Amino acid sequence: MSHELSELYRSLAADADARELGLPDVLRHQADRRARLRAAGSTLAVGLVVVGVLIGAQVVAPPPAAVPAPAGMSTPTPSVSPSPNVTGGAPSSPVTPTPPGRSPGATATSPGVSGTSQPRTPTSIPDRAFFALASANQIGIAPQFRDVAALPGLCGADIPSETVVHRRTRLLVYKLPQNPGEGYVPDGSYTHSIAIYRAGRADDVLEELRQAVRDCPEQKLPGDDTSARSRQRLLPDSGFGDESVLFEMRSAGQDVNGDPTGVQDVRLVRAIRVGDVVTILWEQGWENTSSQRAQVDADSRRAVAAIRRWLG
Repeated sequence: MSHELSELYRSLAADADARELGLPDVLRHQADRRARLRAAGSTLAVGLVVVGVLIGAQVVAPPPAAVPAPAGMSTPTPSVSPSPNVTGGAPSSPVTPTPPGRSPGATATSPGVSGTSQPRTPTSIPDRAFFALASANQIGIAPQFRDVAALPGLCGADIPSETVVHRRTRLLVYKLPQNPGEGYVPDGSYTHSIAIYRAGRADDVLEELRQAVRDCPEQKLPGDDTSARSRQRLLPDSGFGDESVLFEMRSAGQDVNGDPTGVQDVRLVRAIRVGDVVTILWEQGWENTSSQRAQVDADSRRAVAAIRRWLG
């Protein structure tokens, strides 16, 4: 061995003897600590990767579709709790949605464009159900209620009356507006009646009246011993009540002695239905005067207005 190599070994030995080696327990503790740090770092890295994957899945994946309820079962509706009043008062109630076709605030029993409740059919007829003549037609003679026929005879036609609940008839005289007032001879008169029929039967009465006029185009004047005859015909009519029937009775005019006057005597009869009520104005003139259509129309409108006020 050379002298340089021997010196190198000697130097290394001296250097090793100068350094103090660690105890075995200390070295083992340090090695275990380094192992635990490496394991914790690995676990943390794996946890971060898993969290990232889950967050990404929630962002990318669509929300789950609603599962339909089985047939025959209703889906429960979550209740709505009253919300506190911002002004510090009592809690406000939850807002209930308005059903389709009903205005806000309306109840299920509120009448509607086709729900107004129909008035109950009356069973009696008060005086106020009859119209009052216009002041220009009054002559100072009060109407008189009488139990007389409401319609003229039409070839013996029997218009059923078994469906009548109640009827009242009055006699009414009037003057034309252009003639003097109280104390003057009347220009015409009415047999005016109002009848209540069973529900749904009043329109049948008007149809039977139309047919009776068609079936009786001509007849002998009732109570007349001469050969004078009356001719009946329906006239177009509309705009009075729910429906109406207007017909005329035309005959050769006669004076008080029964002698021909050479003019036609015309009587107008109008029946008007308002619900289950029928009013009839039978104009019978006065001393061989003829009915004036304008006057009968005006009084018919007044009769309908009075009945509508009565029925409410």
